[in-house]
Amino acid sequence: MPDFPTLTLPALLETTTQQHAQQPAVAFAGEEPITYKDFLSKSKAVSAMLEKLEVNPGDRVALLSANMPYWGIAYFGIVSMGAVVVPLLPDFSGEEIKNVLRHSRASALFVSQGLESKITSANIHSLKYKIAIEDFRLFEGESEVVFNENDVPEKEYPVAEDDLAAIIYTSGTTGKSKGVMLTHKNIASNAVQGKTIEDITDKDRFLSVLPLSHTYENTIGFIVPLISGACVYYLKRAPSPSVLLPAFQKVKPTMMLTVPLIIEKIYRAKILPAFTDKKLIKKLYGKPFFRKKLNRMAGKKLLKTFGGKLKFFGIGGAKINEQVEKFLLEAKFPYAVGYGLTETSPLITAFGTKDARLQSAGKVLQGVEIKIHNPDETTGEGEIWARGPNVMKGYYKEPELTAQVLTEDGWFRTGDLGIFDKEGYLHIRGRSKNVIIGPGGENIYPEEIESVINNFKHVVESLVIEQKGKLVALVHFDREEIEKKYQEIKEGFSDYVENAYNDLITDLKEYINHRVSRFSKIQQIIPQNEEFIKTATKKIKRFLYNEKTEKDGKRI
Repeated sequence: MPDFPTLTLPALLETTTQQHAQQPAVAFAGEEPITYKDFLSKSKAVSAMLEKLEVNPGDRVALLSANMPYWGIAYFGIVSMGAVVVPLLPDFSGEEIKNVLRHSRASALFVSQGLESKITSANIHSLKYKIAIEDFRLFEGESEVVFNENDVPEKEYPVAEDDLAAIIYTSGTTGKSKGVMLTHKNIASNAVQGKTIEDITDKDRFLSVLPLSHTYENTIGFIVPLISGACVYYLKRAPSPSVLLPAFQKVKPTMMLTVPLIIEKIYRAKILPAFTDKKLIKKLYGKPFFRKKLNRMAGKKLLKTFGGKLKFFGIGGAKINEQVEKFLLEAKFPYAVGYGLTETSPLITAFGTKDARLQSAGKVLQGVEIKIHNPDETTGEGEIWARGPNVMKGYYKEPELTAQVLTEDGWFRTGDLGIFDKEGYLHIRGRSKNVIIGPGGENIYPEEIESVINNFKHVVESLVIEQKGKLVALVHFDREEIEKKYQEIKEGFSDYVENAYNDLITDLKEYINHRVSRFSKIQQIIPQNEEFIKTATKKIKRFLYNEKTEKDGKRI
């Protein structure tokens, strides 16, 4: 493992290239990889091009692109010359992209072909150049500069650890996007410490399926493998089953990152039905001894689906469902869990594949401090505060917002509620902003009720909110799954389906209220016809639904 004495992004790349010059660094699945030597060379050529375009240290350069090998090359080309990268989520709307470009005052933009339409009408005064990321061709801007892959910058650009490296605009779950300012040291230190969670070598192959513009994938799924000499593979299309399954067999990944929703969907759609559709298997599955045996068999099949070589399956971005995690544990599936926020670059706590602890967020990362602020005298729960080299500089152009979350002595208020167990594992209870206060002053955590709901048949996802003093569950059912049962009925089909829905709602309400505390009982269930609107890491944007009100008791 190489040492990284200087915690800047260009220093990390130079060090790892010295160690792994001829090793594969990045590639599309099924295509020839770019070596570390060529990756560094091309990133320097990008710096040289930006230099000719009179981009200076401290200038903001935006990056709007689907995942691809040249995403990372552009990223390092920007930060290695002291400019500040502004990664944009591909799912941002055209209006959101314009707002970010204006707010950050970006002077140049790298954009992939499929996303150009989102910025065609963007009239941003500061934005002078638009560059196609596939070949670094300048397609908008008054300049004759042409990308030359043999170019190197004419000037030297000393980059300091405390220099600003990136401004990350998160869609978030609480409304207005904020620009999180991360320094070189923030990102580099988190990557170096993140590497200690699991042994990674130059023989490892990562398959990247989450957006690189999100800090989770950017730090843990891109920079961590890069400083380890591993190769990262990307998909040419969105990660649907028809794209993923062949990619698993081509790449045979040893490592990948995902969010809970992905593995939960696989469990409910493919694994659970195999154990519950037949009466005998269902009966056996209800007994712990047989359940563990069956789960172990299913785990082996699941590993084959992922290409058969997987040794690390990182899960982050939200809390994983307890039933699904119990399956992963009993299946001996090599999963790991991490917890953090964009503001912490992102990792704060984690556990590796050999240290799993059910429903925990792992132990504190080396070099990071955590404390439970103002813990409840009875439960010990309180807000999680973090401090360390990974904590952001602040929110861009938002000193008041920054002061609300960063204390004078460097503690970051995460807004999450948690508690440590006796062995030092952190357990997350939920967001402090999401806590609902019961009639007797009890803390009700909607995430815990949702975890119960999501284990019920035909439920895809759910959201628990408070409406007029009542606990209400918004539930998205798998309508196609329900309709399949009645597909042979021609007369009265819609009546049968509607009756099935009503019975399901009644059964679900009874199911929930038998499994939660008396003050967490659901008083109404409102089915949702559409999937909930989510963030990049597939968390539901709660603030959108807390603002909605029930309309005549109908589905909304």
